[in-house]
Amino acid sequence: MDVEQQIYSEEADEKLINGAFEELLNSYLASRHRKKVDLITKAFNFAKQAHKGVRRLSGEPYIIHPIAVAQIACAEIGLGSTSICAALLHDVVEDTDYTVEDISNIFGAKIAQIVDGLTKISGGIFGEQASAQAENFKKLLLTMSDDIRVILIKICDRLHNMRTLDSQPANKQYKIAGETLYIYAPLANRLGLNKVKSELENLSFKFEHPDDYASIEAKLQSTRASRDKLFSDFTEPIEDALKQMGIEYEIKERVKTPYSIWNKMQNKHVTFEEIYDILAVRIIFTPKVREEEVNECFKIYVAISKIYKSHPDRLRDWLSQPKANGYQALHVTLMSKQGRWIEVQIRSDRMNEIAEQGFAAHWKYKDGVDTEYTEDENELNEWLGTIKEILDDPQPDAMDFLDTIKLNLFASEIFVFTPKGEIRTLPTGCTALDFAFSIHTFLGSHCIGAKVNHKLVPLSHKLQSGDQVEILTSKSQHVKASWINFVSTAKAKAKIQAILRRDNREIQREGEEILNNFLEENGIEPSVSITDKLTELHGYNKPQELFLALGEKIVILGEKDLDHLSGKKEDDTGGWRKYIPFMGNKKPEEDEQPQSKQELFVVPEKFNRKKPIFISEENITQYKFPGCCHPIPGDDALGYINNKKQIEIHKRACPVAAKLKTSFGNKILDIKWDMHKVLYFEATIRLSGIDRVGMLNEITQVISSQMSVNIHKIIITCEDGIFDGSVELKVHDREDVKKIINNLKHIPDLKEISEIM
Repeated sequence: MDVEQQIYSEEADEKLINGAFEELLNSYLASRHRKKVDLITKAFNFAKQAHKGVRRLSGEPYIIHPIAVAQIACAEIGLGSTSICAALLHDVVEDTDYTVEDISNIFGAKIAQIVDGLTKISGGIFGEQASAQAENFKKLLLTMSDDIRVILIKICDRLHNMRTLDSQPANKQYKIAGETLYIYAPLANRLGLNKVKSELENLSFKFEHPDDYASIEAKLQSTRASRDKLFSDFTEPIEDALKQMGIEYEIKERVKTPYSIWNKMQNKHVTFEEIYDILAVRIIFTPKVREEEVNECFKIYVAISKIYKSHPDRLRDWLSQPKANGYQALHVTLMSKQGRWIEVQIRSDRMNEIAEQGFAAHWKYKDGVDTEYTEDENELNEWLGTIKEILDDPQPDAMDFLDTIKLNLFASEIFVFTPKGEIRTLPTGCTALDFAFSIHTFLGSHCIGAKVNHKLVPLSHKLQSGDQVEILTSKSQHVKASWINFVSTAKAKAKIQAILRRDNREIQREGEEILNNFLEENGIEPSVSITDKLTELHGYNKPQELFLALGEKIVILGEKDLDHLSGKKEDDTGGWRKYIPFMGNKKPEEDEQPQSKQELFVVPEKFNRKKPIFISEENITQYKFPGCCHPIPGDDALGYINNKKQIEIHKRACPVAAKLKTSFGNKILDIKWDMHKVLYFEATIRLSGIDRVGMLNEITQVISSQMSVNIHKIIITCEDGIFDGSVELKVHDREDVKKIINNLKHIPDLKEISEIM
């Protein structure tokens, strides 16, 4: 690059950077926060100098990223100058020579604390050493307890990374998109950041399933005109009624996002055309008297239910008892004149702001305001307290922890009452034992039963919203291992496992003593290698498991153990299971296929993980296909380098793959299919409809005669004139499955057809 070009490039960069910063300042000046423009400008100039000369993968100057994160924090979440400065500085400590102390000296302790929190949690979740996401998730939550702004800025950071994900290689896209769906979107939802949550889900979906995303986008576009007409016809009489009531209002059209449409298509096994709640209507009003906004919601409901018939089972009242993330609204479903059920969401302007931005942005961290604790804030502090308690004694396995914490954070809630009438919020599906642990660990660990609505119930009884619960205890009661099977809250699971681990340590010590006594009695010196040999002999993975089995008298040491230690061959076949390979659902003759003969590909040391792997007829047997999701050619797939350095192939939407993307992002590979309809793969199609003579014959005619597809197995059951069944087929690829499903749709009385994934 000659001098002239360099000067031009620097001028273009300067213009881009200053334009982005000016936009940020305009957003801040338009907000309701105290105007600390000097502090923000100082943070911008400091960050700009610190990141000077560094560029992102997209080619733009690095400083554009912190400015964009600050813009999201300000304009989309409503945070103030402290958060904006922290966002501008969030990568300075990690990527440059500046320290947290430097930030503290220049910008004060509060901004430094937030930057420090962001620095601590960024390494694993965004970095290359990505095998510790779940561990970092713990750090993330711990840091939240100090200042919620850390997690809010982290979500802004992730949102901008997702918006600029195009510049990353495909394997990195799957890793980041997988993490986003698994951790960040639900976390944004739990913090009430509805718009952010929807965009994170959509962007993840777009990168993981580009064809499905494009298809749904195209269908939304093509049905837009009919949707607009339905909206205007439906809302016209509602607008007239609201005007007569003298209400200041705004009516908005809410269209389901591509991700939520796709999710429903997968879960309910329906097509795009069969989804009826793509359109919803939102009434946002400004109350005449702020204290009367809940009553005004109900007045609007009464008025519109005189125009349209409402669905009695679909009234959702989150006014008197808001969701745990602060969401308040009244949802009703009305029958339109076109015969379509349409959901109407009624909320005040304040409720709408909380629904869009999340109430986390509205409490004690408003710049310069020392307000008393609000009800909302107490609720969030209680939530953070629960997390802190779980983290004090976390489960050893990080992935288990992540799943447990997700259970507690992201489930929908029920409301139950104590005997004194106090309300407790718990996740849906929780039991009397969960309730006991939510009050106190002692109460949970000595619980023998409960009275629900004055009726005696067992510990495993599932609670419903509105139940009044009294816990019954006994000092002689102790925690049992079986309890883990019927609790669902993170707190109860964590406490039960902590108590069991403590008890198990006692039993393990006894078991170790039994082993040492046995060895000494037989003149053998105890050692690590001796213990390892016996652990392997009895089929355990760790010595601790053997000690536990000895302590619980599940394993009794004897002659067989001495023979094994002396090297004698065993005559008995007690351990046969260890030597027979697991064959899953294959028949023995199927196991003799080339897959067992051809060597599996082992990833070499210097392997380019950014390049896609092409799977063809020639090399397909070199890769492992675990039984969790059965990918076939044409599926959106990814590769995972396992501990043996072999490559496993998973569907990108597979639940196992979701965990792998989150925990082992640096081991994810991009997979492309290069197949030519030579090999056959199994696929299962589910069918249901109205039973009649000849139905089965027509189904087999379409599959076998018209399409020349081999039916492997067929199961049909009939009851009260309705049949339900499944057909296992041998197909070449996903395209074959789609063609079969489309052809089957022409059969009269066949009502539902979907693939079993």
